[in-house]
Amino acid sequence: MKTVKQFLEENHLTLNDNAKLLFEKLGLPLDKLKEIEEKYGKSDKMSKSKHNTVDPDQMIEKYGADTVRLYILFAAPPQNSFDWIDSGVEGAHRFLRRVWNFVNEKAPTIKDVSYSSEDFKNLSDEDKKLRRKLHQTIKKVNDDITREYQFNTAIASIMEFVNHLTSYKGNNERLLKEAIENLILMLSPFTPFIADKLWQIIGNEGYTINQPFPEPDLSALKEDTKEIPIQINGKVRAKVVVPADADEETVKSIAFENENVKRWIENKEIVKVIFIKGKILNIVVKG
Repeated sequence: MKTVKQFLEENHLTLNDNAKLLFEKLGLPLDKLKEIEEKYGKSDKMSKSKHNTVDPDQMIEKYGADTVRLYILFAAPPQNSFDWIDSGVEGAHRFLRRVWNFVNEKAPTIKDVSYSSEDFKNLSDEDKKLRRKLHQTIKKVNDDITREYQFNTAIASIMEFVNHLTSYKGNNERLLKEAIENLILMLSPFTPFIADKLWQIIGNEGYTINQPFPEPDLSALKEDTKEIPIQINGKVRAKVVVPADADEETVKSIAFENENVKRWIENKEIVKVIFIKGKILNIVVKG
C-alpha cells in the first residue's frame, strides 16, 4: 500500500498544491476542502514546476479566447504572477456578455448615425457627464497602456466606464454612437474578436485593428462645476456645488448659505477657514 507521501510525489502534488485535484484523486469530499483552506491557507500560485497550471485550451473552449485573454490581462500586471480563480474568469465572461447585449440593444438606434465635434458643443448636464467620463477613460487607458503596460488598470477603467454608459438615461444618439464606438476600440487590443463583430454590428466596415486608437478630446475633460466637501472642525457636514475655478470667497459665500453649515456654525466663533482650491473647505469653530 502506498503512503500518502508516495502518492503525492508520484502525482507531483503537495498538501498545498492542487488541493481540489488531490481530494478528487483520494476520493475525499470536497466540502472539507474549504475547512482546510480556512485553517491552513489556500493553494499556491500556478507553477510549471508544481504541475498545477491551467490548460488554456480547455478554458478557451469553455469561455472563448477573448474572455481568457481579458481575464489574464485584468488579473495582474504582466510582470506579476497571479492565482487563477474560476470566479474571476467567469466575471470577465459576464462583463463581455454585458457589453455584447448592450451594444446589440443600441445598434438599431445608432447604426446609421454620424457625428462630429460640432454636435457636442451644447450638451445637457447628463450628456456632458457621460462624455467627460468617456474621454477621461480614453485618457486613462492611453496612459496605462503606454506606462509599463498596465493593462489591468486600463481594463478596470473600461469596466467603470461601462457602468456609466449602461446607466445613461439620455437619448442623444450621436453621443451614444461616439461612446460605443470608442468603447469597442478601447476593448479591441484585449478582446479583438468581440470588438470586430460589434464594430460591424453598429454599422462600420473592416476590422478594429485598422482604426486609429481613441485619443481624448481635451475640451471634454474640462469641468464646469465641482462638488466641494465642507468640513466643520475636520468632519464633513455638507457638500456644495461651485464653479470649477471658484476661489475661496466664492466657495465660502455658497457654503455659508447651506442650511447644514449654518446649523453647525450657529452661535459659534469661526477661528479660521482652511481652503484648498477645487478640493475642500474646512471651517474651524469653537464655542
